[in-house]
Amino acid sequence: MTAPRIAVGPVAGEFAVRAVEDGGGTVVALHDAPDALVWLDPADVAGLAAALAAAPAVRWVQLPFAGVERVVAAGLVDAGRTWTCAKGSYAEPVAEHALMLALAGLRSLPKRVTARTWGTPEAISLFDRRVTVLGGGGIARALLALLAPFRVHATVVRRHADPVPGAARTVALDDLVAVLPGSTVVFVALALTSETAGVIGTSALEAMDGGAWLVNVARGPHVDTDALVDALRAGRIGGAALDVTDPEPLPDGHPLWDLPNCIVTPHTADTMAMVLPLLAERIQTNVARFAAGAGLVGVVDPVAGY
Repeated sequence: MTAPRIAVGPVAGEFAVRAVEDGGGTVVALHDAPDALVWLDPADVAGLAAALAAAPAVRWVQLPFAGVERVVAAGLVDAGRTWTCAKGSYAEPVAEHALMLALAGLRSLPKRVTARTWGTPEAISLFDRRVTVLGGGGIARALLALLAPFRVHATVVRRHADPVPGAARTVALDDLVAVLPGSTVVFVALALTSETAGVIGTSALEAMDGGAWLVNVARGPHVDTDALVDALRAGRIGGAALDVTDPEPLPDGHPLWDLPNCIVTPHTADTMAMVLPLLAERIQTNVARFAAGAGLVGVVDPVAGY
């Protein structure tokens, strides 16, 4: 079996080079007619386009993150090549962060962390509660596994209503507003597409219970920020815990920073220390599968956009 020739860009990170070699591939330069490209900078879409123009024989592209909206928006993802991303690779740490944010909100930790007096006891237990999870991919499934010991009644909302293990029921995105009442926590863990941008807007926030918490570990544009600020200020929902925001980074002085019922973490559900070994594992796996002519993991659907 001939070792596949893999280019790594825009800079050949040592971890990625080692992963390619451990998968049975050979790292080559773009001008050496690579069979595949491992691209490590999700923000450098122009560089990716230039790399593909310089290496037209590339048959497979591995992207570093689960979210591929920038590459899709640039029109690079098509059926002419196989595209894979890291979807599923970082599911466990992101799900862990989502659960932490939910418990912090329900247990009033933002208030207690800054308290300088005993105050009034207030907290909500997650056990035996109803939750809604937007998304049916790797993060959602890892989150459902973490939620299982809490005996939650979970409703999954996704593009189609195919069942998801660990969920009591699954509904299509069109039914979101109808299933939100009664949920103690609403988790956002789905891909960003034209269908899901702004999915949590005024109507969804109005459908949520007064004590419910919104947790977003997906992408900032899933949530209408102005509508969320209004809902939090008015106390229409219990609170919001956000690892992602729109805009991002969230500017100093933004209203969300000063709201006592809002927790913001700076997109740290999966830090680089967590990401690199998991991405290396995905690269190694896919290089080995590419060499063997087997199906790749994390294939991007050009039509769905993720």
